[in-house]
Amino acid sequence: MSCFFIGLFEKELLVGVSVAQHINLSDVNSLGDRDHCFKTAIKNFLFKRFISNILVIGNNMFTGQNCFCFSEKIALEDGVSILQDATSALTKQLRQNNKKVHLTVYKDFLTTNTPLFKTKTFKPYYHFNTQPNMVFDIAPNWHSMEDYIGDLNKKYRDQYKRARKKAAGIDKRKMSLDEIQKQYFRINELYLNVAKNAPFNTFYLPENHFEVFKKKLNDNFLFYGYFIDEQLIGFNTLIKNGSDIDTYFLGYDENHQRDKMLYLNMLYDMIAYSINKKYKRIIFARTALEIKSSVGAKPVEMIGLIKHKNYFVNLLMEKSFAYFEPKTEWKERNPFKEAV
Repeated sequence: MSCFFIGLFEKELLVGVSVAQHINLSDVNSLGDRDHCFKTAIKNFLFKRFISNILVIGNNMFTGQNCFCFSEKIALEDGVSILQDATSALTKQLRQNNKKVHLTVYKDFLTTNTPLFKTKTFKPYYHFNTQPNMVFDIAPNWHSMEDYIGDLNKKYRDQYKRARKKAAGIDKRKMSLDEIQKQYFRINELYLNVAKNAPFNTFYLPENHFEVFKKKLNDNFLFYGYFIDEQLIGFNTLIKNGSDIDTYFLGYDENHQRDKMLYLNMLYDMIAYSINKKYKRIIFARTALEIKSSVGAKPVEMIGLIKHKNYFVNLLMEKSFAYFEPKTEWKERNPFKEAV
């Protein structure tokens, strides 16, 4: 992955910024290790042959609208149009440096921003929806975890109690940079245990990723380890982002995940921390939609845009996208006595 920062200027004044990432998937097992079948092998071949080099306008490592930020001195419509010009220039620059761009993707926008992309400039792009962003809003009357539990209906209070009972014997603690460095091999092992079972991946984190994040973000990056008899069995990470908490990557031992309801307990721990620290929202991101819904997160639909460099391949984008990204079936839950 190569990262770029885009600046939009009016004369000498910076009026907008955006991030972009060029991702080469030719050496990445993008479809993971969960499914081993002929269909998956065909998908891998087609993927690496025709769509392995991707230019993402936005941040591929986060869910949500993290693509750009414009000042009040530039209209949103103008900023998006100029950003497309910058994207074309960046594509040309990459090709001059012998880096292919099969696909260009504008990632994660709220559906209210759809009109911004209904212009001639973006006509070649296919508009797509993937899994929603799961967002947990913290009610104003929640001052402690007990307030949250009190608003759960009986079924989900019982779920909370059952999960906490299963977690007996686990020692959870916030880990320092030194502890992260000492445990880096085990951390990477637990991360890969989760990542390689995902249906689709566009990257795998390097072994020192969390160490670097802790160095760079310091107290704004939280790393929580879960231990049994001093053996690390799982971890989760959080990023402080204004009034939001962004959930980041996690990992766990699959055996303990089942026995200890580890993932569900991590979600409750994230909620408890965010309530106690007076945050307004938790961005739970994609995947595991139903279990996140069961603790109170709500789906926020996001849109994206995608275009293949080849005109004829691009005509098949809608069907191709459905082939590589099948629709996820899940049931939304409401764990509260009433709307909170």
